[in-house]
Amino acid sequence: MSIGLEDVLHVAKLAELAVRESELSRLVDQMNRIVDYVATLDQVPADGTAQGFVAGPDAVVLREDVEAAVPLAFPPSAMAPEFAQGFFLVPRHGAMEDQ
Repeated sequence: MSIGLEDVLHVAKLAELAVRESELSRLVDQMNRIVDYVATLDQVPADGTAQGFVAGPDAVVLREDVEAAVPLAFPPSAMAPEFAQGFFLVPRHGAMEDQ
């Protein structure tokens, strides 16, 4: 598929963009490169047989992706000025004094 000058003008009109005459050839080239890139993606097998890309040497082993709680270095009670029954105790805000 190839993008032409008329296609760029049509897209610009739909997007309500003002495009200068001097910019048209550059936009045609850019849109053709985008379409060519998308066409290369069509070559990737969709059945999951394609090898995934992993940066680094092949010896790098990825860890298993499991959900688990991350242990804290210190318990919350050690980080808070006041802590009771699983809650942080904070002073009342001045605007709430009358409540």
